[in-house]
Amino acid sequence: MILRLLVLLGLPVLAYYLALSVSRRFSLTRRQNRILFFITAALLVIGVLIVLGRLPVHYILAPLGAAGAFLLRFLPTLLRLLPFWQMFKSRAASGSSRSSNQTSSISTDYFEMKLVHTSGNMDGEIRKGGFSGKKLSELALSDLLRLRQECSADVDSLQVLEAYLDRMHEGWRQQAGVEAESETADVADEGSMSRRLALEILGLEGEPDKQEITKAHRNLMQKMHPDRGGSSYLAQKINRAREVLLGESE
Repeated sequence: MILRLLVLLGLPVLAYYLALSVSRRFSLTRRQNRILFFITAALLVIGVLIVLGRLPVHYILAPLGAAGAFLLRFLPTLLRLLPFWQMFKSRAASGSSRSSNQTSSISTDYFEMKLVHTSGNMDGEIRKGGFSGKKLSELALSDLLRLRQECSADVDSLQVLEAYLDRMHEGWRQQAGVEAESETADVADEGSMSRRLALEILGLEGEPDKQEITKAHRNLMQKMHPDRGGSSYLAQKINRAREVLLGESE
């Protein structure tokens, strides 16, 4: 009786330190730690039931033996399939990496803007003027408002900068005395968008099909729609890029 009690007390402690050791040794993620916790808890419950005599040992040994026999029988087949599994994982990881790094570009006289699809964050290099060579993210809000005055004569550059301010500096309009986005709502010369520019805006390359164009457009609009913290200017550009590319692919 005392031996059983000691085993019952020792099992949780042993399971805790075993799980902690595995987690530290292999630097597990939070999700992997949760899986390890559930496996350890299940094994702990089985161990307690065995110690209490509620679960005969052969109930555990029999499934383990069957699993071992199955693995030994099909091990050659599994080994032959392993290269295909590794190739599949490699392609999946490659596709995920491309998706996570996908960006869109919009060029104006003053700016070379980049939009990261996954986060919706924007940044851009200043191409001319008093802040030439710097990135927008390097400037304080006061400097960005000065830059806005500097590029106000160029409609595209002004709207791109205002889209950046709307995205990254909420409340700038009150500080600058700008009442609404509609002040510069008209997009300049929409009909002149080239195929190359449309591809850059949607973050596509080569000869994308209709499905790829539609998916890129949908993902961008989820980030840049005016109702989701984007701007009317960028939404119009994204829609126009989709129209240009679908007009060629249909």
